[in-house]
Amino acid sequence: MSDLALFAYVWQMTARAALVHRVARNERGEGVISAAIAVLVMAFLGVLMWQILKGVLTNAGSKADSQVGQVGS
Repeated sequence: MSDLALFAYVWQMTARAALVHRVARNERGEGVISAAIAVLVMAFLGVLMWQILKGVLTNAGSKADSQVGQVGS
């Protein structure tokens, strides 16, 4: 085997290994990032639902108080 062929073979194997390592390394964090985004979305929805529920319960309580006050009059 000539030196040039050996050099070309080693060079392409090194380049291939580096490319595979770079591609594999870039995809590692995608699951973690997606999970973090899902957690943030769920937290936002939870806060929104809590505010809506608190408003509904406050409104229902005030209406119940006014109705009880009318019955007692």
